[in-house]
Amino acid sequence: MRGEGGFQPGEGWARNFAQAAEEGVAGACGIRCRRRAGRLALLLFAGALFSGCSRKDPAGAKSGRGGEGMPVPVLVGKAVEKNMPVQISAIGNVQPFTKVAVRSQITGQLARVRFQEGSDVMKGEQLFTIDPRPAEAALEQTKANLARDEAQLENARIEFARAQKLYESNISSRDDYDKAQANLDTLRGTVLADRAAISNAALNLEYTSIHSPIDGRAGNVLVHEGNIVKAEDDVLLQINQVHPIFITFAVPEQFLPEIRRRMPDGPLKARANFVNLDGPPPQGNVAFIDNAVDPTTGTIQLKATFDNPDNTLWPGQFVQVIVTLSEQANAVVVPTPAIQAGQNGDFVFVVGADQKVEMRPVIAGAARDGHRAALSPARPW
Repeated sequence: MRGEGGFQPGEGWARNFAQAAEEGVAGACGIRCRRRAGRLALLLFAGALFSGCSRKDPAGAKSGRGGEGMPVPVLVGKAVEKNMPVQISAIGNVQPFTKVAVRSQITGQLARVRFQEGSDVMKGEQLFTIDPRPAEAALEQTKANLARDEAQLENARIEFARAQKLYESNISSRDDYDKAQANLDTLRGTVLADRAAISNAALNLEYTSIHSPIDGRAGNVLVHEGNIVKAEDDVLLQINQVHPIFITFAVPEQFLPEIRRRMPDGPLKARANFVNLDGPPPQGNVAFIDNAVDPTTGTIQLKATFDNPDNTLWPGQFVQVIVTLSEQANAVVVPTPAIQAGQNGDFVFVVGADQKVEMRPVIAGAARDGHRAALSPARPW
């Protein structure tokens, strides 16, 4: 006896497609199978299968009618029931999490490079030394200026006290008193300026030691020892932070509503893959959706963050990014070659319990690792 949809229970085809048209993302629908799919044999039609439709060769013609009844060999695969992830695949570019161009804040001669090119550097690690002697001399000069002006300030205090006493005794004029007051105030300001100049000179002396602002990987040294470095113009080094690291990629705009709908439920999982990858593919999460669709390409830019503890990903590298939007539970999965394209849509050939072959229409669902979900267009499974 046949069950719903005309399938033998022993064939194990159970389908659920009521929401296929509404939730179609990357060719998949949210599917909940109502029955457990058993063993199902599918004909995997390759080129050899269709060779049976070609002309008979001369040898076959000579053999008479016996050649016409020869069976055509086919491959048979099994449909299985398992969870099938709904995924988007795109080509992405690896970018550093943070990129810093190291410059000098003072002009001077580069005295020493204190790191190895291409090595890992830590935040606060000393990278370069600018000749400190001019800065040291400037600092000593500002200290001497302060000492001189402090002495003059003390003398101005004494003169002001004397002028004030004489003015209160009506011995000196108001003009003498005002001049002493102005001289005292001027020297007070001079001393404050001297102290600020000392702070600035000390800061310039500190700038002769250039330290790394982040943890990262050092690049090429762009200015070598002995060269004069011009403040804020010459880039000495570029540092890339690679722990964590970004991968930027673009997906067609039709996936944007589904991505935005899934993001509030938690970060979307992303996987990176590339040729000659040694070890399991790096795993990360989608962390950024651009605020506009690119009108020239019809794509939306995304960023995924990867921890990258073993430096598997490298800035500038091109990789394949696979983003998992959802998981299709209890899907009936068949080998991808089993799904054939016909005039009325996709279909599969099913071998029944009586060893007879039947063609059945399907909707090709999510695909992964050479397998694809086969969804029924007729009714829920």
